[in-house]
Amino acid sequence: MGAGAVTSNVKGDKTPVTVMLNEKKVSTGLKKFGAILGDGVEIGCGSVLNPGSIIGKDTQVYPLSMVRGFIPAKNIYKRQGEIVQKK
Repeated sequence: MGAGAVTSNVKGDKTPVTVMLNEKKVSTGLKKFGAILGDGVEIGCGSVLNPGSIIGKDTQVYPLSMVRGFIPAKNIYKRQGEIVQKK
């Protein structure tokens, strides 16, 4: 986790957090639930991980990114809608 990176754990509307599982939203039943990070994940400085975000192992998140949802393993998250596979 880079300097100033934040893992948010409560949604703005205070409803239970959902996670993506097999392309379906699944409720955790929890109002407080941060992010799940796989082994070897690198989060850039100043990034924000929204509640329920799941980041697969060996993935890199660019600095100042805002992450929501699921990022598969061995990818580079540049910004929303721009995820590239690591070589």
